[in-house]
Amino acid sequence: MANHKSAEKRIRQTERRRLANRYHAKTARNAVKRLRNTTNKEEALALLPKVTSLLDKLAKRNIIHANKAANLKSSLAKHVNSL
Repeated sequence: MANHKSAEKRIRQTERRRLANRYHAKTARNAVKRLRNTTNKEEALALLPKVTSLLDKLAKRNIIHANKAANLKSSLAKHVNSL
């Protein structure tokens, strides 16, 4: 167990951040899955900018790696264009 006040504060901060990061990453995975399962071109075109923006925000805050965000955006754009 932590022996210093600063260590106890770090534990609290880390737990809050972990839960927030988990929530945002799960939301992104659901959005990507929803877009991949879409077969309607108009609906996919409407979803693509929202999902792209979400991935960019996660990459900016280091919740996911920037290259992973770029790879996901690329594959999603290919999927939408192939519909």
